Amino acid sequence: MVKDLEGKACEEWLSSLGLFSLEKRKPVGHTNLKLSNQGQEGAKKSQQPCLCLDVHQGQSILQNSHFKDGEGYDAVPNDKLSGHLDHEDHEDIAQALRARSCSWVWVSWDELCLLEGSPEAAEEAEQGPDAPAGGAVRRGKRAAPTAAAPQPAKLSRAELYKPPTSEELTQLKETEDLFHSSLLRLQETSFIPLIILVASSGLTPTVPCPSCAGTPELAAELQIEELLKEVTLKETKKKKIDVFLHEINSLLSAIPETPETELTDQAWLSKDMKVPFLQVPFNVKGRFHFVPPAELKVVGSYLLGTCVRPEINVDVAVTMPREIFQDKDNLNQRYHRKRALYLSHIAQHLSQKKLFGSVRFAYMNSNHLKPILLLRPQGKDEKMVTVRLHACPVSGLFKPSRFYPSKNNVRTAWFIEQNTPKEGATEPPTPHYNNSILCDTVMLSHLHFLSNAATDFPGMKDGVALLKVWLNQRQLSKGLGCFSGFLVSMLVAYLLMKRKIVKMMSGYQVLRSTLQFLATTDLSVTGISLAKDADPSLPVLDDFHRAFEVVFVDPSGLVNLCADMTASKYHHVQFEAKCSMEILDDRMVDGFQALLMTPKPMLRTFDHVFHLKHVSKLQGTCKKMQLLNELIDWGGNYVAAALPFVVSLLARGLSRRAQLVAHSLPQIPEWPIDAEPPKHKDVGPLTFGLLFDPEFAASTLEKGPQADHPEALEFRTFWGEKSELRRFQDGSICEAVVWEASNVCQKRLIPDQIIRHLLKLHAGIPESSISYTGALLESLIKTGKEAWGTGEEAMVSVVCSYDDLSRKLWNLKELPLTVTAVQGIHPALRYTDVFPPVPMKPIYSFHHRSKHLLLPSVGKPCPAYITPLKVICHMEGSGQWPQDKGAIKRIKAAFHLQLAELLRQQHQLVCRPAVTYTDVYKDGYVFRLQVAYHREPLILKEVVTPEGMLKYQDTEESRQLELETLHLPYLTSSLHGSPQVGFLRFLNLLATFDWKNNPLIVNLNTGLTDSDCTEIKNKFVAARSRLPVMFLATPKDQWSSMWTRERPSAQILQRLVLLASESLRALEGQLMDPLSDQDVKIVFRPPLDSYDVLIHLNPNQIPRHLENVDRPVKSVSRGVVKNSSATNILFPVVDYDPVQLYLQELRGNNCPNSNLSLKIADNATPPSLSALYSKNTTLPFRATGNTNPVHLCFPIVILDAFDDLALFFYDKHGGEVIAVLWKPLSFQPQPFKVSSMKGRKVTTLNNELVCVPNVEAILEDFEILGEGLVKNVEAHTEKWTI
Repeated sequence: MVKDLEGKACEEWLSSLGLFSLEKRKPVGHTNLKLSNQGQEGAKKSQQPCLCLDVHQGQSILQNSHFKDGEGYDAVPNDKLSGHLDHEDHEDIAQALRARSCSWVWVSWDELCLLEGSPEAAEEAEQGPDAPAGGAVRRGKRAAPTAAAPQPAKLSRAELYKPPTSEELTQLKETEDLFHSSLLRLQETSFIPLIILVASSGLTPTVPCPSCAGTPELAAELQIEELLKEVTLKETKKKKIDVFLHEINSLLSAIPETPETELTDQAWLSKDMKVPFLQVPFNVKGRFHFVPPAELKVVGSYLLGTCVRPEINVDVAVTMPREIFQDKDNLNQRYHRKRALYLSHIAQHLSQKKLFGSVRFAYMNSNHLKPILLLRPQGKDEKMVTVRLHACPVSGLFKPSRFYPSKNNVRTAWFIEQNTPKEGATEPPTPHYNNSILCDTVMLSHLHFLSNAATDFPGMKDGVALLKVWLNQRQLSKGLGCFSGFLVSMLVAYLLMKRKIVKMMSGYQVLRSTLQFLATTDLSVTGISLAKDADPSLPVLDDFHRAFEVVFVDPSGLVNLCADMTASKYHHVQFEAKCSMEILDDRMVDGFQALLMTPKPMLRTFDHVFHLKHVSKLQGTCKKMQLLNELIDWGGNYVAAALPFVVSLLARGLSRRAQLVAHSLPQIPEWPIDAEPPKHKDVGPLTFGLLFDPEFAASTLEKGPQADHPEALEFRTFWGEKSELRRFQDGSICEAVVWEASNVCQKRLIPDQIIRHLLKLHAGIPESSISYTGALLESLIKTGKEAWGTGEEAMVSVVCSYDDLSRKLWNLKELPLTVTAVQGIHPALRYTDVFPPVPMKPIYSFHHRSKHLLLPSVGKPCPAYITPLKVICHMEGSGQWPQDKGAIKRIKAAFHLQLAELLRQQHQLVCRPAVTYTDVYKDGYVFRLQVAYHREPLILKEVVTPEGMLKYQDTEESRQLELETLHLPYLTSSLHGSPQVGFLRFLNLLATFDWKNNPLIVNLNTGLTDSDCTEIKNKFVAARSRLPVMFLATPKDQWSSMWTRERPSAQILQRLVLLASESLRALEGQLMDPLSDQDVKIVFRPPLDSYDVLIHLNPNQIPRHLENVDRPVKSVSRGVVKNSSATNILFPVVDYDPVQLYLQELRGNNCPNSNLSLKIADNATPPSLSALYSKNTTLPFRATGNTNPVHLCFPIVILDAFDDLALFFYDKHGGEVIAVLWKPLSFQPQPFKVSSMKGRKVTTLNNELVCVPNVEAILEDFEILGEGLVKNVEAHTEKWTI
């Protein structure tokens, strides 16, 4: 373990542990470390027993050994321990030491020997002979250790039993946190971490060497190390970049001077060169001429070693000489325009050189006042690096006092192009303008400050790199007012200055400490400063708070590093930091993926998102809100001027409803040097994210102050005409706003109403400029009229009816056994049904009547689909219950009959009993009651072996019963949150989760502990090959993954992951582009061109046709009317879907839980299986509802109909096409056998008879089987060959 630590490195590591003095060049106290063979030699010399703890490859063996001269040692396996040693194990080791009078403890691991014992024995070991060539052996031979290895620790008896110090406990806690944090947990561990024996075992805690591959800390850091290798710059690339920088330096020095001209006279520039600055107003005083740079300095992350891929940017400060400036260049954008002209001349000169692949302009962090020049190398290295040239003034050019936040440097009369200023008018302060100039003056001092902070602090480099990755994944590091990499570097330096982090910390600890600071510190309320000396002439933090929303002052005490950042954006960063800290503290979450590897766009972060499509409307906002002073300060950038006020307006209007109102960062793309600079409107649409408080988000009432209070006027002014006086139940008369919403779907969109109203009232933004995408996907689950909503009210109605039925069942009289529990397992009863049932009454004339039953009528459209709402009735336990499977089923059938009879007698409900259930028609719904006996699943598992022994094993029947009676009821609960963001997160989980190497643990109601999750993961790894391809574990089902045991298959899962990934990409593209048509249904329309055969269906025979993604314009009558009050009726046709019956025939499986069966037609004989596959057989049966419990249907079981030839895909929600995919293996020619002729024909291949699929006959059978249902069969003949 320490073979890589030699010489000085080893001494430094020992010094960091307090075991070695670098000054005296010798160990501290009794510290003495030797390698294993030397330790054994010492033990041999002392002739004392040695207790060896040998840790290797997943097991630890406690061995008692006694060394004799010239011998190895014999192993006596007193204990065999697997995995980590716990507290009891430590006690056992301590007792073993005391009982056997052992003076040595040897923990063997990769040649590390930590020997702890008496000073005399250690001294003898130290003076022992050199290791022999073969070294000491264990059961034979052992490799010789390296010469520079640490030696055994020498401890007195008092020190041996000394409790750990506070520093040692802190160090142990940090190591434990680091190791247990799922951020740093290895996915696959092939070693057992070094055991740290705690004080209770009588052994002094040992801190492992950080270079040792077996320690928990390093094991935990491996993932971060791999990430850092991926994102940091390689040495070979650095050499190329250095050469490129030297060439740029020589070119810049050779740029010729230009004659002096007026600032407005720019004819000296070539016609194809455009100044990268919006010169509005154009007229400005001052003169300019180009002089080569006084100095070139590389600044920023490249020199500090904190730049991260994929975008490597090298910042170069180009110092403009003093002679190009005049007095008062700080006024009216003169400095900024000279800066832009300086860069223009450089660009004009460099664009003619073959060294560069591209020469382009950009705005630094999208700030229009700060253009920069981008240089990229020629050829294949063009994407390797971007050199960014920043023009900055020579040191001491401006007086700092001119740029205090309260000072003005842009005159109003000049900005609005008035000839003379207004008399007596005071000029407004221009803090953002001032800050933009000051930033250029301190670039080099910031570099020196960060360099000093990073000296002897390798953890800072890694921590800043990790923080940059964290910010990039959350889209926080680019754009106007972003939390840039430079800003996060300065924040880490601040924490170092305030001793919140120390230079001994690792990159992970820097990441964690910084996130903790961000999560707990609001810089919009309490600013921070890097300035050490309190100069009384400098502005104080309160001065900065009056000028800026977020305050972080640099070391000079002049520059606000967060000047462009809005309070909303900082709160967004703070929110993300809080979430990240929760993840780091949660050992159940894979934090490494969540924090550093997973993109987190606004769509998946916020509950609702809306766009301001036309940002040019913010010009009117500035006028309406009277933001002229802000416009002057921002150099005419109306987006930056209005954005804080718009966000503040929305935050006030949504104060109770939204926990956070965030906005995207305005970003301007780079542009060619011969193009005009982008305008302010070119930032594109602005996106806003809303994070709701679920308790108040959907409230229809906005209650204000009482009418006679002074705040009432302010309330009326804010809400405008929407405000009105209302009397409340407590008798008070208050101002209030009531929003229109008749259902839950509309209540979710009340924030949309608020936003449109406030932006139109106060900001002058019309509704046509707002695209609210918070609920676009909900149109898919709406049926009929818009007012119907998305089904929440329908499900509430179902639950109310179910609750009433439950009470009736509990109170039934004359039942032999009482009902102990009633549990609904239908999705509508847990508020998750896609299209919940609505109360219906059948139209008798539409159906065929048979005695007291209704059947589908020939020649008419299929009746509306009525879903049975399955309810489990648990009967009390009793000794009367039989213990035989068949007897239990007969008893349950009797209960079903009696339940129907008693409900009919005592509550006048229409019931229809069957063997396995009883259907009850109540309030227009059909409830399917199913009796359950708690011991039945166990009895179904009983199997008698040939030897007559009873054993228990899972059967398909027992698993299905457990699923319905034990597991599904626990999932019955209400799900909350935004439907759209929930769907997007589901797609992301499906597309990105590592299904092959990880179980998906769904910890419902936190029913699983840390140890449970660890055990699940360990068992999963051990038994991966025998488990389903998609493994789900829940508190009630930790090992069997019953939800995914049968499906999906590996091929279907692969297809599912691909579709989820593409759907997420397409959907996010649609939702984030408000200028497109936003057809979100595109991801729900399956691509049919990849299938071999398409079976088109007759819409009239599709009972759920109205649920289709593309809903039909015209609908047909389905023989039902909405009615919940009908009582004495004929029982409707239940659970009848001809398409599902047809699919069962094609797939060759009969659904055991369906009440549908295949009835033999009158006077017909059942067909043989061979007849099913002939070309022109008319099948003598029809699909009907199982309407009479005593009527016995002839059981037709179609075994493996076309299942071995094809896969069938269908959208049960009104799909019009069944898609067929041939199985490739089924089209391989098979040897001729009479038993394998179904669906095949005989042909010759290489003079041999072989069987191949008879495709023409199969396609014809598809039509015959679906006569009346199938419209036509379309074969994509080019997609398959035999």
